[in-house]
Amino acid sequence: MNRTHARLTLACAGLLTCLAVAALATEPSAQVQKSDSKVKITAKAEKPGPDGKQLVTLTLAIENGWHLYANPVGNEDFADNQTVVSAVPKSKHQVLKIAYPPGKVMKDKTVGDYKVYEDTVAIKVEVRRAKDSTEPLELNVKLQACNDKTCLLPATAKVKVE
Repeated sequence: MNRTHARLTLACAGLLTCLAVAALATEPSAQVQKSDSKVKITAKAEKPGPDGKQLVTLTLAIENGWHLYANPVGNEDFADNQTVVSAVPKSKHQVLKIAYPPGKVMKDKTVGDYKVYEDTVAIKVEVRRAKDSTEPLELNVKLQACNDKTCLLPATAKVKVE
């Protein structure tokens, strides 16, 4: 009876170890998924003018079933979650003007109305390239992706402008 008890205890300990290893192997990937995994961002730039001004169109292709918070989002509770384009910090280039498209209104009885981007949206960004700079133009796009069940971790995607 003692041997049976010892074998059972070892078998249980082994099973618990296997379950713990399996949980650790699958858990981190679920925690790491960020909002930029649901969005593909491309940039198309017009030729810069003599004054260094350039129009850049950022196209955000959002995965089916997901949305991003629009800018403006139209609800104070989601202001920190809205999509925001900015220059990469310490860049010599300057963002002058951003034209965000209007978002689609979502009705929610609990939190109130708010606006989102779905499918494909284009954001127009006017920049001024620094004179005599060889530094490439990069823009940051801060975003948060959600579906009807969950929201992913916010992310800031860095976009190189060719």
